[in-house]
Amino acid sequence: MPEAELPLVDDIRAASRLMVRELGFMETTLAATDHPPSAVHTILEIGLRGPLTAMQLGTILHLEKSSISRMVRKLIDSGELQETTDPDDARSKPLCLTAKGRKTLAALHAFGRQQVQGALSSLSKAERRTVRDGLLLYARALEARRAADAEMQPCG
Repeated sequence: MPEAELPLVDDIRAASRLMVRELGFMETTLAATDHPPSAVHTILEIGLRGPLTAMQLGTILHLEKSSISRMVRKLIDSGELQETTDPDDARSKPLCLTAKGRKTLAALHAFGRQQVQGALSSLSKAERRTVRDGLLLYARALEARRAADAEMQPCG
């Protein structure tokens, strides 16, 4: 990337940092819950995708196995998740939301929607679409770069 584009890169980095702070990711808990960001994302992903194993969660959330294990244990102990048994593979223990977890999921969606709607309320319809399209492009570009970097890593 040409040196002339560094101000653009720095502006995007600054905006990304500001978004992370404004969305509450620097706090110890997130989205009006008692849970850290990784646990909130776990509840959201299981809520959106259905039952997932700890290994699948680690892949989706880009977390180490030990971090996932500790976080899942806390969510089970707090009554948000439960382990189930896969009828096709007894070794597999998919995680699903409990009634409490579904209630938390609904609260997370309500909180997030309110937060985004509040932020978008001062923008025109065209600006709101620009925000959506830009965020989608940026998120996909970050994902593609991470995947490309992972392919370049030597095995073992």
